This record gives sequence, structure tokens and C-alpha cells, in this order.
Amino acid sequence: MRERNDVTSTTISYLSSRWSRRTACLLGTFLLVSLAGCTGDRSILDPAGPAARDVRLIWWVMLGFATLVLIGVTALWLYAFKPRNVERTPVQERRIARRWIIGGGIMLPVASITALLMFGVPAGQRMLTLPMGEPPEVIEVIGHQWWWEVRYPDAEGGEVVTANQLVMPAGEPVDFHVSGADVIHAFWVPRLGGKIDMLPGRVNKIRLQADEPAVFGAQCAELCGVGHAHMQLHVEALPRSEFEAWLTAREAATLSELAAAGATHDDARDAFVTHCARCHQVAGVSQGGIGPTLSDVGGRATLGAGVIAMEEGAVSRWLQHHQTLKPGNKMPTHSEIETDTLDALGAWLEALSP
Repeated sequence: MRERNDVTSTTISYLSSRWSRRTACLLGTFLLVSLAGCTGDRSILDPAGPAARDVRLIWWVMLGFATLVLIGVTALWLYAFKPRNVERTPVQERRIARRWIIGGGIMLPVASITALLMFGVPAGQRMLTLPMGEPPEVIEVIGHQWWWEVRYPDAEGGEVVTANQLVMPAGEPVDFHVSGADVIHAFWVPRLGGKIDMLPGRVNKIRLQADEPAVFGAQCAELCGVGHAHMQLHVEALPRSEFEAWLTAREAATLSELAAAGATHDDARDAFVTHCARCHQVAGVSQGGIGPTLSDVGGRATLGAGVIAMEEGAVSRWLQHHQTLKPGNKMPTHSEIETDTLDALGAWLEALSP
């Protein structure tokens, strides 16, 4: 009998050790996979501005507090299952119940909400567009299904309008005025700060800052339809001098000259006027305002609001396969247009790079 018990103990110890090793491996794998999400151009844990650092601090505080609550509740749960031979009177039972209700049901939530407000209210206030000694740059962002319209109303040469790219000055606060053109969207640059809703008929404002020149990823953070996942925004922070040069290169007169240049693209411009001008604007060629402006499309980093990278032949590929690349977008299929015409049209649009 003793030998049998020894064998049983040895077996249990072996299985426990094996289970512990397997658990440790699974836990390690889980942690490695989780840490992979802590970096990248959309990580709130890799802030690039003061507002984003505030958001990260709040996140860590909430995570730490929630961890402590989880540990405490788990310990109390295990304690509740501990067998005990204690007889209590009804009065004692009611007294214990009141303590749990007051402590766990009132005091703990009040303490949690108070701590969250102590950290969250100052952080939110710093993102408000409060008056400053020198008014900051204003950039207007309008959400469409499923693309971004970006306007610079204070540009010296007149308002500059682009699409699916946002360029901002680095090292200084920028006020973003956001709204929605059709449904509710949300403007969110994770490495610069919190998100803000984009509502049709209303302008919401948020102040963000990029500490240094860099490229950031942005995403619509409010479910807005079938193309929501493919509504990304390329954000780039530039030194003030380069930002001013970028704006100057996109003034209407400059873009008109760019669209008119090149005799080899005459047929492509004619095809654009025939098939695309009603929806899209190209400075000096058309005034369409339904879809994104294409006046500087060749100078953008991506097409289709982040669907494919801008490279040679990308526009032609988009024109021929856009419903496959981004299902549900509002462009027609262009099946009636010859491939050679689409290739020429794509080459001309790619040349529109200030």
C-alpha cells in the first residue's frame, strides 16, 4: 500500500510539473503576442505628443487599478469557498452584508471613479482648443464613407484641400476641427492623442501636437459602414518650414499648372473629363465635389484611404479593381472603359505630384 501511494504521489508530481511547464509556455507565448501590439504607428503605448502621453498614463493607471481589483475579488472569492464551522446570528449576517454593500457597492466604485476623474479631467482639458497667445494652426477634417477630406483654411495662398493624407507642423499645437459628411465617424491618431467623434452638422474640436517630425497611422474609430476597416488616414508631421513649402506646392494656381502640363496626357485628361469630372476635382480641369479631390493624388502615400501604396501603376490598378480592393466603395466599376484608357488615365493622375 505504501509503495502504491509513493507511485501515485510521484505520478501526480510529474503531471503537475508537466502542467506547470505547459502553462508557463502558454503564458509566455500569450505575453509575447500581447507585447507585439505595444509598438507601431497606431500604438497608444508609444506616444509622440503630450496628449498621447496623458492617455498612456491614464491607461496604465486604469490597468494597475483594475489588476488590483481583480486580485482582491479573486482572493475574496477563494476565501468565500473556505470551509468554516462558524455559526452566526441573523443580526451578524445582516451586519456583514451591509459591510459588503457599503464597501464593495458604494465606497469602491466612488473611489475608482474619483481616481479616474483626477487623472482624466486634466488630460482632457489639455486637449481642449482653449485660447492661446498665438493662435495655433487650424486643420479641418471631414469624414466621408469611406475617405477623409482635409482642408487648410489659413493657407496664405488660399484654402488648400487634399484627401486621405494629413500633413501638420511638428513641435507646436494644432487645432483639428472635425465633422462628418454623411454618418458618424471618429478622428483618431493613436500616437498623438484621444479620439473625437465626427458628427454630421456639428464641428468638434481637439488640440493635438507631434513632438518631432514623423509619420503616424490614423483610423476611423467609429463603425461607419461596410468600408469602415478600410478608412485609414496617412498623417505626417513636418518641420514648420517644410510644412509651409508643402502648402505652397498645393495652392490652386500651382496645381492648375501641374494638371495642364504634358502634351502626352491630353487623351487622359479628355477621358477624365468624360468619365470622372462629375465626381472628382482636379484643379484647372474639373470642379466635381462628390469624391476625393485628385489634384495632388500622385503625391500621396496611399490610394483608397490606405488600401494600397502609391507606386507606379497603382492608380490604374485601383481604377480596374477598386471594388475588389475596397468592396462597397461608391465608384462605378469602369467596365465600359478600355484598359489602355485606364492605364493612360492612371499615368496622368500619378503625374499630379506637386
